[in-house]
Order: sequence, then structure tokens, then C-alpha cells
Amino acid sequence: MAHPYDTHLDKNPANFVALTPLHFLERAASVYPARVAVIHGELRFTWAEIYARARRLGSALAKRGIGVGDTVAVMAPNVPAIFEAHFGVPMIGAVLNALNIRLDAEALAFILDHGEARVLITDREFSGVIKKALTMTARKDILVIDIDDPAYSGGELLGEMTYEAFLETGDSDFAWRWPADEWEAIALNYTSGTTGNPKGVVYHHRGAYLNAIGNAMTWGMSGHPVYLWTLPMFHCNGWCFPWTVTALAGTHVCLRRVDAAHMFAAIEAHKVTHLCGAPIVMGLLINASDADRRPLPHQVEFMTAAAPPPAAVIGRLESQGFKITHVYGLTEVYGPASVCSWHEEWDELPLDERARLKARQGVRYVMEEGLMVADPTTLEPCPKDGVTMGEVFFRGNVVMKGYLKNPKATDEAFAGGWFHTGDLGVWHADGYLELKDRSKDIIISGGENISTIEVEGVLYQHPDVVEAAVVARPDEKWGETPCAFVMLKDGASVSEKDIIDFTRQKLAHFKCPRTVVFGPLPKTSTGKIQKFILRETAKGLG
Repeated sequence: MAHPYDTHLDKNPANFVALTPLHFLERAASVYPARVAVIHGELRFTWAEIYARARRLGSALAKRGIGVGDTVAVMAPNVPAIFEAHFGVPMIGAVLNALNIRLDAEALAFILDHGEARVLITDREFSGVIKKALTMTARKDILVIDIDDPAYSGGELLGEMTYEAFLETGDSDFAWRWPADEWEAIALNYTSGTTGNPKGVVYHHRGAYLNAIGNAMTWGMSGHPVYLWTLPMFHCNGWCFPWTVTALAGTHVCLRRVDAAHMFAAIEAHKVTHLCGAPIVMGLLINASDADRRPLPHQVEFMTAAAPPPAAVIGRLESQGFKITHVYGLTEVYGPASVCSWHEEWDELPLDERARLKARQGVRYVMEEGLMVADPTTLEPCPKDGVTMGEVFFRGNVVMKGYLKNPKATDEAFAGGWFHTGDLGVWHADGYLELKDRSKDIIISGGENISTIEVEGVLYQHPDVVEAAVVARPDEKWGETPCAFVMLKDGASVSEKDIIDFTRQKLAHFKCPRTVVFGPLPKTSTGKIQKFILRETAKGLG
């Protein structure tokens, strides 16, 4: 039976167009052609110029036979070329594979092979590891193009020509291709691969478009934001912010090197309004020296995710003039997909209580249709009691297409019609999610579950602790006990006993670390502490 509101026409070009974030660039260039789009050192590009450069890139690639479904890999820090690739590559139906700049040659070679890269655009800073990776990959016909950034001197040129020379072979009026289907792949991102080979996560145009808009709505972004690129664009395509800021015709401030001095200088010089980063970036700002610190031109919006930020860290940064928005997500959900949405009545609470509430992972993004905490086997939702632990699940339009060439892992991830995150959390009475651990990180001591995140949150309250991580250490009597890895402020004199005694003032004793190891903590390129390395270290302790 026909629906009573059906008309005599089906979808047609007048009332249905496939969603794609490429539209954002065309619109920004047509509406604000002379507005500054990208700042990189002394370089300035307007929106008209960026649109022309992206079209040149697409045209140059097409002239080399690159087209629909082909993979173009980019190895670069946050410089204009990788931003332009977010538009120029999908303009021809190709798929952007932004590579993690901290990976070793073996991992890079695997990704180039697995993703079947036909082109590699690479910054000369990484010529050493890329040169080695190219000798290891089975793909011997990759077209290599060098980014010769004036802000970097060093390395060597490996490719056929430089990126700027390659653009000159393209047409600035190139008639780029609108995707025939919004389900088409736009990007390929690889998971961290801490055990075994990384998995290739496939994004589609629809999800990229929707999460880009979701970012703006979630963060209350409007006008022309000035966005500082501290978050790597290779990480979940910069959480979709290359497309978000473009949709708002804002200004992208590129930052090749992320440290306190460069961040504060850029914020002051360009009147930065927004930036994103993991808790490690928050730590850089909090612990900046007086010489590096600059007065903020206004309240600066800071969105954080990755490792759950302890309440103490949030409180310290907010006291310095930053406004924190806490989001949570994974590579498989285009970056952030939940947010600790704020309630005005919470503004009246003391700073410590505000920070505690803000440390929760919150509720689903407006563009994400489902979020729940449930039994990992039965998918029965957990009670909203703030105590019962379950796995976190997502469902909606900003969930990946699946894992490339890995149907088994895709089927497992989507079992029961939900995306299984592998993260453990609780639901509070107000419906807000709070992460408690990765399923592999939970410590079971004497039959009792210990959340490493809870213990880490207490460690960060210590005035001399800069970074902390807790993992399980094997124990003959208890099975496992907490082992804390701690990095102290320069010049601090704190003993293992001091740390343990401090935690005992705030936690049940069975949750407190039995062992404390001092020193720097190993991290991924996105700021996540590599707990698998710490677990191995803890196993080897006498």
C-alpha cells in the first residue's frame, strides 16, 4: 500500500543530493573568497586560494590515473598539504589515508600494502622512516610526492617532485566529482594496533558530513572560529574538524610542532578561539613555564578526549582561562561521538565539583542515534545507578562502514546491531556515561574489580604529579594489584610511600597502588599512554 504522502516523483536532483563535506569548501570559497582560510607561519591562503589548490590537487591526481576507490596516503604533520588533501583527494572519488607520523617503518609498510596506496604524499621530516618503509612494501609503483615545507629544514626529497610542483600540473578550475552515493568511502584510518596488525577503519561521506556538523552544534561554534591545529589531522581525520571549521568558513592555524611555547604564541598572535587535544596537551598548557606562557586574548575553548582526563587536570586548566568540553569516541565513530553536555545550574557549583561532573563522558552527540551501557554478551542495558559496569555501545550514522578487508572483525564489532567499543563504564541516574576502563585494563584483585581510571584520578590530585597511569601487576596472593607509573614535576621530591599514603586518604585501601614506578610514560602519537608497555614492565618487576 502506498504511503498517503507519497508524491508522483521519487527522489530527484531538485530535492535529494548526496551528503559530502566537499560541499563545505565550495561554499566557503564562494561566500567568503577573500577571508583567510589557512595560516602557516608566514603563509596565508584565502578560501578562494584553498579551493583552487584543492582542485589542482584533485586534477593532478586524476591526470595520473587516480580515481574512484584508489587510496592516496599522506604522511605529514599539521601543515596545509594534509588539510588540502581532505578535499582534493575525495574530489576524484579517491580515499584519503592519513598516516600516523609516529609509526615505525614496518607498520607503515603494512598500511601502504593493506590499503593498496597508489600515491604517497610525504613530508621530508619523515624521509628516513618512509625511505625504509618503501623498501619493505610490496607496492613498488607508488607515486611519491614530497612536501617541502619552508618551516622545516632537514631530511631529504624522495619523490618524483615536490607537492607545490605537483599542484602546478593540475587545473584550478577542475570539475570535481560529487559522490554518486554518500555511502562511498572518503577516508581510511588505522587503529593503533597495540596487539597484532592495525585495522583499517573506513569512513563514508555521509558520516564525515554529519559529524562535522555535529562538532559545530555540540561545541556551540558559530561565526568564523579561529582553530589551532594541536590535534593531529591524521587522527580520525582530526576528529572531522578539517570539515567542521571549513563549514563555518573559519581560519585553520597550522602548528607543525606542538609545545607550550608554540601554542601560547599562536593563541596570542591569531586570537585563537578553539583547539582540541588529548590530556597530554592539557598538561603542556598547565605546566608551561612563565617564559612560554602568554595571556589569553579571551576565554579559549578546549575540547579534550582520548584518555579520560582526570577531574583535577580539568580544574587546573579551567582556572587558567580555558573552557573545557569533554568528549569521548573512537576511530570507529569518526572521533568524538559523545559529549559531557553542560547544564547551566552546574555553573554555581564549586570548581572541584564542576570538574568532577565534566570528567564524565556524557551523552550521545546530536548526530549519533544511540549510546548505551550494557551487558557485553546479552546487550541488556545496565541500570542507571552509577555502579553497575557494562560495555559502551554506539549506534547511528557516525559509525564506520566497517574494517577494510576484515569481515570477521567487522561482524564482531557490529554484533547485535550495535558497535561494541570494548570500553567499560557506568550509567548515572541522569543518563550520563562515565568510563571506568578498557575491558583489558580492569584490575581484578582478590575478586574485586578496580577501575584504573578511578585510581589515576586520585593520583592526578597530588600537587607534584604531572602524569600517571595504573596497570595490573601479577600477585601470588591477590591475583593482581595496582601498579602506578608516575611522572613528577621537575624538582619534586616524592617517594613511593608518599604516593601510596596520599591515595589511601582518598580510596579504599585495596584500590591503592602497591607499587609506584617514577619516570616518563610511553605514549602514542595521539597522547594515549601505552598501557600494554606498562603492563609488560609491571610483570617484570621483582
